[in-house]
Amino acid sequence: MKSFCGKFLTLIHFLAAMTLMLIALITILWSAYEIVEGIFFSDRTAFIPVVLHSVGAIIIAAAIIDVAQYMVEEEVFQEKELRNPEEARKTITKIMVIIAIAVSIEGLVYIFKAGTEDLRLLIYPAVLILVSSISIVALGIYQKLSVSVETKTDSHLVLGDDEPQDSKMS
Repeated sequence: MKSFCGKFLTLIHFLAAMTLMLIALITILWSAYEIVEGIFFSDRTAFIPVVLHSVGAIIIAAAIIDVAQYMVEEEVFQEKELRNPEEARKTITKIMVIIAIAVSIEGLVYIFKAGTEDLRLLIYPAVLILVSSISIVALGIYQKLSVSVETKTDSHLVLGDDEPQDSKMS
């Protein structure tokens, strides 16, 4: 029964990832279509907002593709359980980097958009970039703390000890 459930969940993850990829591809193609249509068939004053909107949509599509790729790599082709702290750190880091990049680029797109419309609209993109920066700093702190835990775990495994080295010295 476990084997069937595992295979079924792997299939569900694969289908979800492929659906996300399809949605992202449609979004990219639609955005490119809007830009081409804006160049040749629309009035020129509306072109910059269309480009900015399309860039934002493509950025979101790229983030969706990264999430789908992660799902396929981690849930379809890899074992389901994280085997050690280093693997968990790398997985969390990858997800957080995807999120931080998507949020910061989206903030930049909105800054350009606000600059063409109304400067009072700059608060939202500024908050997006601030949140992205804070998430990168938090990720750095997480990296630092988890690497120190990994080294302690690795040293205990190598030495075969159950207690920390500091307590043996005192």
